[in-house]
Amino acid sequence: MSLQHEIIERLGVKPVIDPAEEVTKRVQFLKEYMLSSKASGLLIAISGGIDSAVATALCKRATDELSGETGREYMTLGVFQPYGEQSDIEHSYEVARTFGLTRTVETNIEDAVDEIALEVEHGFRSIGRSRHMSHQGKGNIKARTRMVMQYALSFELNLLVVGTDHASEAITGFYTKWGDGAVDITPLSSLNKRQVRQLASYLGVPDSIIAKAPSAGLWEGQTDEQELGISYEANSDYLEGKEIDPAVRERLESFYLKTEHKRSGIPGI
Repeated sequence: MSLQHEIIERLGVKPVIDPAEEVTKRVQFLKEYMLSSKASGLLIAISGGIDSAVATALCKRATDELSGETGREYMTLGVFQPYGEQSDIEHSYEVARTFGLTRTVETNIEDAVDEIALEVEHGFRSIGRSRHMSHQGKGNIKARTRMVMQYALSFELNLLVVGTDHASEAITGFYTKWGDGAVDITPLSSLNKRQVRQLASYLGVPDSIIAKAPSAGLWEGQTDEQELGISYEANSDYLEGKEIDPAVRERLESFYLKTEHKRSGIPGI
């Protein structure tokens, strides 16, 4: 078996999907997991991007359906987590309005992130390394701080933290270990980015969000495709079993092998 087929099989990506069937299946998955875990609902961080918009729509359908089926109220809590001023924060609120979320909170992470970064820099100086944190290092603090806040909220409200990672991120390891990768449940995990867009169109995600350049939002001007040097079109083609440019294929597979630690359990002996 080629590495490409091994990756596709491991990540569970289909070459073609029916959006209606995928939505039904993923909503049912969320409902069953809520029931088995005895949770009171779902928590979804709404970044203003397409992945979290699709996950929000699935969460709201799942909690609405389960409330109707059981006679017990299940909630979807939308969480907005800007770092200081977020230029596209209105997109987060637009997603919440579009899918009828009645419960949302905003937790600004700026003070917490800056304090952690400052303490890290103090630590550097204590070992004779006078330096500031890198963009990437501080970006990881942002992702992990967001998860700390999400889990604090979810613990107090008995909610499951929903992730937005999908196969196009998994293949490259393009998420922060113990940050946005640290969640309770991932309803998009076997979809590639193209398929996430198909679900977005089917579910009625606003066009302004579907058309945005994908970004983790960890620093100003950052975009996924620019940072990875690979388009999501090529990434999705690969995950659908298609032939792509050999150099891009090699780069994708290199990312996959280098980031295996993110997809595996903690090693021990």
